[in-house]
Amino acid sequence: MKSDRAVVTGRGTVNAIAKNVKEFSTALKAGLCGIGPVSLFDTADYRTHTGAQVRDFDPRRHIPENYALKRMSRSDCMAMAATLEALSDAGLTPFPIELAAHTGVVLGGGAGGMLECEPVFAAYLETGADRLPGSPFAAFSCASSADHIATHLKLMGPKTTFMTACSSGATAIGYARDLILQGAADVVICGGTEPLCRITYSAFNALQAVDPDYCKPFDRHRQGLTLGEGAGILILESLGHALKRGATIYGEVLGCGISCDASHMTAPAPNAAGAVDAMTAALDDAGISPEDVDYINAHGTATPANDRMEVLGIKTVFGRRAQRIPVSSTKSMIGHTLGAAGAIEAVACLLAIEHCFVPPTIHHETPEDGCNIDLVPGVARDVVVDRVLSNSFAFGGNNTALVFGRFSENGGGR
Repeated sequence: MKSDRAVVTGRGTVNAIAKNVKEFSTALKAGLCGIGPVSLFDTADYRTHTGAQVRDFDPRRHIPENYALKRMSRSDCMAMAATLEALSDAGLTPFPIELAAHTGVVLGGGAGGMLECEPVFAAYLETGADRLPGSPFAAFSCASSADHIATHLKLMGPKTTFMTACSSGATAIGYARDLILQGAADVVICGGTEPLCRITYSAFNALQAVDPDYCKPFDRHRQGLTLGEGAGILILESLGHALKRGATIYGEVLGCGISCDASHMTAPAPNAAGAVDAMTAALDDAGISPEDVDYINAHGTATPANDRMEVLGIKTVFGRRAQRIPVSSTKSMIGHTLGAAGAIEAVACLLAIEHCFVPPTIHHETPEDGCNIDLVPGVARDVVVDRVLSNSFAFGGNNTALVFGRFSENGGGR
């Protein structure tokens, strides 16, 4: 039973088209593409060479001098930069020490500090050393980003890291909402972070799931996803706490649905049963019907199987309305950021609510047969958006759907 409501009072992001939320809003409206040649590592031996890389990212432009970057990976730094922006956005800078015992950190991720560890492994293999040096592995763990945030802010509330592949960031937000509703925390820093790295790039190339050019979600000529990187962070608060301190409220996490396909390790269930279960559960949890949703932020990876499954799932849940509701994939601009995807897309959903627009699906030119839904191709659309359904469908059949709503005193659900 809900004891309170989980509202969003702060947002932060670093991604391929923006270094902060204001830039992100502008870039989404403009339909900017962050996909280009990868320069973080040599891609000469791969079948593809592009990615949605965060370019010219200097942690010191975002993170104060008193933060020790020496033991922080690129993933940690992106998470910290987005967290500090979100805290500032929430009016929690400097962070009030009296909140430390009642503030949690819940992040999603995947590769963690692997980018920094890969050269160490390579050197070890080349030199035939007896043992690996320990120091570079301080930031190896996917959990280190949450650890750094909690340590630097001296937070003593719940701290958790989720690794459910491409739904990790969304799962983290759903769990953070649960902590708020259960009264386990007054404030939760939540979201996800993910770096580009060689092992991830190699794996998706081996699966032949990557488009050699740029991803084209839901397009007949799509050839796969484009890997990306970045971080997205939300500050969730109980409504009572937010109102008490006079915080600006950007929206509310109305519902969360989680399911498992129990079908295949990398391919979605063709009948979309898991996706349908997650979307239906999220709507039920939010207390709304399909008619109440104004926009769907699709998982939209541009892999043939996933896009086909998601269209089927949307049609199953939304019926005839599936052809009228705007649906778009922001991955067409920022790439697939894996563990951070659901979190960065959550920031996009809240911007859509705040500024009344639907981000476009760029690179979408030729729908395939049966894909007769409104994919907002090419150009953003001015629409009053009060409620958004955001989908994250991951490897292993780990599905999470979130519902975000415009804040109102009377509540965003029925």
